Amino acid sequence: MKVLLIDDDVTYRKLLRQHLTTAFEAPFIVEHVPATDGRLQAEFSAAGFDAVLLDQAPSGSSGLDWLADGRARPLFPPVIYLLDKPDESAAQIAIEHGALGAIAKSRIDHRQLVQLLRDAEKLQRRALGAFRLSPAAEKAYKFGHTVIKGVRCIRALASSAISTVYLAESEREARLVVLKLLRQVPDSHDRGSTFDRFLQEYEIIRQIHHPNVVQIYELGVADDHAFILMEFFPSGDLRARMRRGIVPLETLRILRQMAAALAAIHAAGVLHRDLKPGNVMMRADHSIALIDFGLAKQLSLEAEITATGEIFGTPYYMSPEQGHGRDVDSRSDIYSLGIMFYEMLTGKKPFLAPTPMAVIYKHSHAPIPTLPEDLAAWQPLLERLLAKEPRDRFQTALELCTAIDQLAAGAAPVVAPAP
Repeated sequence: MKVLLIDDDVTYRKLLRQHLTTAFEAPFIVEHVPATDGRLQAEFSAAGFDAVLLDQAPSGSSGLDWLADGRARPLFPPVIYLLDKPDESAAQIAIEHGALGAIAKSRIDHRQLVQLLRDAEKLQRRALGAFRLSPAAEKAYKFGHTVIKGVRCIRALASSAISTVYLAESEREARLVVLKLLRQVPDSHDRGSTFDRFLQEYEIIRQIHHPNVVQIYELGVADDHAFILMEFFPSGDLRARMRRGIVPLETLRILRQMAAALAAIHAAGVLHRDLKPGNVMMRADHSIALIDFGLAKQLSLEAEITATGEIFGTPYYMSPEQGHGRDVDSRSDIYSLGIMFYEMLTGKKPFLAPTPMAVIYKHSHAPIPTLPEDLAAWQPLLERLLAKEPRDRFQTALELCTAIDQLAAGAAPVVAPAP
């Protein structure tokens, strides 16, 4: 049983959750709080849910308006209207506007609620079954020339030589998701290919459950093309956040979250290798999540390096060793954090030049920039992050986390390089 619960009152949400967990085995319940979450996202059909429990006055607005909005969305589930108190007239009006039924939160009839939910489940699964057999389903589930059943395509977000990224809705996950469809077709005769190693690394990331690492919901293959289903971030990325300006303490909080995420993925044996503001996503609760790991960068480089070894693009965030094609380890990712740290504090990149190769040269040879006087307290941390030699940086992301915690607490952090 999958239920979308739309209500501002935390007490009633807990009570309704209790009724659901008593009646159904391991129900999937998503709480939407209108006062903080706003209206449902325009592209969201909620088709993956079996029922919607809707308060009659979400965030002081009209529940009937929310009901009408839901019914206008394709495959929106049956709605059970939540009245503050028993009111036959209000219940009848809700049913006339399309609700399956109505119950009073002040006097919940458990049997009535459970029966309405079971009726909703039958209706929704019947509607989904009919839709999947209709001609419209193939179009809805098609991404380019690839059909992925149970995932509705909303629109393309980005495209590269490696993959196309779509905004989609997963019926299984009952949420908006990002779907990355890889262009390369698996070669069964080349099991050591970059393609296979790329999927292996994403499988590792999928097993990491950390609040600052993107959630990977599914890895699969459809029509000989691999796809990755992952978390969607409607709040955008760190680049957009930096354009609005970030105060220093907020910068430190974001840096701490990025370091914690790196500690988790490094512990799993994965290097990011492509840390930049566009790969740091912002959630509505102001937390961040890292996306696009490991061999995603290697795949891009293989497509971008010419026969002469020239790299196209703007490697502003590459460590000196990465820019010169040397072996990299976790300290290369830490250097990239330092570049973003400087950019968050000052609003500009530390190393600029007319060509990518000139930027790479500056990473290795230009002095570490000096922060403005009002940010001088942050300079020792920046020096350690942007040390030219890996041995002079923080050696692990956990070590960086400790230094950040000390700095945030007002203590003198241990940021001098180890001898």
